[in-house]
Amino acid sequence: MTYFAVAAVRIGTQWTAHELDFDGVDDLDEVADRLRDVVEDASVTLAFVEADDEYLTVLRLDDGEDLRLFSSDAEFADSSKLGGILLADVTDGEPVEMDADPVGEADLLSDLGVSAQALLALCAKDGILPSDITAEVAGRLGIGDDIEELREP
Repeated sequence: MTYFAVAAVRIGTQWTAHELDFDGVDDLDEVADRLRDVVEDASVTLAFVEADDEYLTVLRLDDGEDLRLFSSDAEFADSSKLGGILLADVTDGEPVEMDADPVGEADLLSDLGVSAQALLALCAKDGILPSDITAEVAGRLGIGDDIEELREP
């Protein structure tokens, strides 16, 4: 499974984008550590993990603490090792049904201008790719162009 992972980091009112690498992580604690290592004094760190043009998982740390996440599809947990790691806590390690629904905290971006309803609506839209959702959310944060630059080879 191929994936693209990027962090959007806020210090004060400024956002910066950083490519992420989750190769070799074995659990969610290691994922959180990699997020903390991006910028140590970040007030908010978001990670957007897109997998195989099918799944999007958004992770959030506030002041390096309390990892929260949302995923567009619980099926991601069964589709790859990374999906299983990211979604282990929200799927309880149980096999997930085909055509599964979003899981996690859909409201994790509400205070940043993306309501739970808006995020869920984006995920439910026919034909929309995870990269489209990332672009929409990042655009609302004012960091869309920076994230797209990291996406380009």
